[in-house]
Amino acid sequence: MPYMVKTPALLKWFYPGLTWHKSRSEKVLYLTFDDGPIPEVTPFVLQILADFKAKATFFCIGDNVQKHPEIFEQVKAGGHSIGNHTFNHLRGWDTADEIYLQNTQKCQELVQSKLFRPPYGRAKKAQFAVLRNQYEVIMWDVLSGDFDPNLSPQKCYQNIVDKSSNGSIVVFHDSLKAWPRTQYALPKALEYWKKQGYQFKTL
Repeated sequence: MPYMVKTPALLKWFYPGLTWHKSRSEKVLYLTFDDGPIPEVTPFVLQILADFKAKATFFCIGDNVQKHPEIFEQVKAGGHSIGNHTFNHLRGWDTADEIYLQNTQKCQELVQSKLFRPPYGRAKKAQFAVLRNQYEVIMWDVLSGDFDPNLSPQKCYQNIVDKSSNGSIVVFHDSLKAWPRTQYALPKALEYWKKQGYQFKTL
């Protein structure tokens, strides 16, 4: 699936009820991690965040929470925020509304969050309309591309440091597919941002 590192303004205009970034007046970045928790990657991410005294928001797949409750508890114990990412990482545009919303609720019973992010960053307008009444729907303005096997770790790092700015919501993934790029780009990016004077807060 093609993707853009920097979310275009037109897309933000088309979906005004969603959260694409936070205040541009504060030197704060909002790091987010999708698709975990899993034992192979999430503990590494938590350790790197702790090393840099950074907080983040984890959009968890309910099925992974159910399989790895101890890793989920580690995320919460680290002072990070939790978001709902559906139970089975469903494609909203390809799923009946009732099934999609039921799957989201199934995840909600585990994560108990006021935040939601649609898998793939896409859902039907009707699904968004319902979800916006129940959650703050969190999108992003910088997509690291760490899930892309054709992207080099170096380019992944460059993407995020070149495109991020005050208030950016930056997407990483604590997934096996993203691991080769995440393990390289995340610590380097945090080191760079720290030198630039950024803080890292939860949503």
